[in-house]
Amino acid sequence: MSPARMPITAVLFGIGPIGAGIGRLAAQRDEIALVGAIDSGPDKVGRPLYDLLETTPPSATPQPQVEADAAAVLASAKPDVVLHATGSYLEDVAPQLVACAQGGANVVSTCEELSYPWVRHPGLAKQLDAEAKANGVTLLGTGINPGFVMDTLAVTLSGVCQVIDSIRLTRIVDVGTRRSQLQRKVGVGLPESEFREKAATGRFGHVGLKESCWMIAAALGWRFDELTETLEPVAGTDATGAGQLQTVRGSIGGRTVIEAVVEMSINAERPRDEIVIAGTPGVRLVIEGGVAGDQATPSVIVNSIPGVLAHPGGLATMLDLPPPAGTGATS
Repeated sequence: MSPARMPITAVLFGIGPIGAGIGRLAAQRDEIALVGAIDSGPDKVGRPLYDLLETTPPSATPQPQVEADAAAVLASAKPDVVLHATGSYLEDVAPQLVACAQGGANVVSTCEELSYPWVRHPGLAKQLDAEAKANGVTLLGTGINPGFVMDTLAVTLSGVCQVIDSIRLTRIVDVGTRRSQLQRKVGVGLPESEFREKAATGRFGHVGLKESCWMIAAALGWRFDELTETLEPVAGTDATGAGQLQTVRGSIGGRTVIEAVVEMSINAERPRDEIVIAGTPGVRLVIEGGVAGDQATPSVIVNSIPGVLAHPGGLATMLDLPPPAGTGATS
């Protein structure tokens, strides 16, 4: 893959709350030029991108308009990278990813199932990998979780261990401090019966917890005999729920070697991110308060761009790239 020209040209694909956050951060970076925007929302199509982002455009750069026709935007803008934030489920967004690859654009996506798709969607993963390689581009799914705090960070910490017996991952989020869309996603305000009906569809709650466990297993050379997942409502102060408690456990030889727990609820006690590796030596990392996902997800997406552009091409995971590095002011 040839090096990206400077500045790096980027198209924003999906301008919901997270997509807009990605766009605003990209707009702040001198090395990135936003040259196009894609969204099918009737309240967004035709609007100037920077007006929608509520930020000031660079004076020397024409302001792109939001368009619904992805193929047309990609053909005219010819971006180095697409910053993609349209959905959590790979089957839903795969056509968009294929369009980006066929348009010659690398992709950094928030799609949770794209973060490690080789187990849940082996056929789609193979197809996307082939499409990306055929067009000389790289596709990456990442974010704060999955993508960093419950997988990449755990794998990095494991590097100091001689032997690993087990790993426990905990993420506790007080969603009362988060956007309303996330609150709805994890069942805030739902009666228990409705929560369980939604949970039974397989398309409810946090997405990507199994993907994090599969990514860790791939890094450590583990093969799970079984990987189970439970999703339970967290009771609120009235007849409706306060959120969700989701747990994934992976076993080898009848012994649990990984447990990943995500609680997202209103007024959750002691919000934090915690990684405990039992081994030689043991490691425990606690981030009190937890990493703020609404800010951190755009950061991981934008900070992953250099690694994606340097990758030789194909469907990549965070295991294939150097850890993303942030940038900051010196004053």
